Amino acid sequence: MTLGFAAAIYFIIWWLVLFAMLPIGVRTSEEAGETRAPGSAESAPHRPNLLPKMVATTVIASVIFAGIYAVIVHRVIALDDIPFFPRYEKVQ
Repeated sequence: MTLGFAAAIYFIIWWLVLFAMLPIGVRTSEEAGETRAPGSAESAPHRPNLLPKMVATTVIASVIFAGIYAVIVHRVIALDDIPFFPRYEKVQ
């Protein structure tokens, strides 16, 4: 696995995990018992707490990436092991 490929895979995993983490624990201003700021949407989060979510995203994405890296590098699952992939004969 090249460095560029690893960075691309990690970047994709990080963004997917971030989008899964964003709605966790979010409350609107009305739910928090505060008045809404003028011009903001009713559904806007009161305090999104982005820094803890980014730290948690980095940790979770690193664990997932480590698992995927181990599977790819140690060839735990090869393309021939996936049943719905077509089988081709080797050309010599």
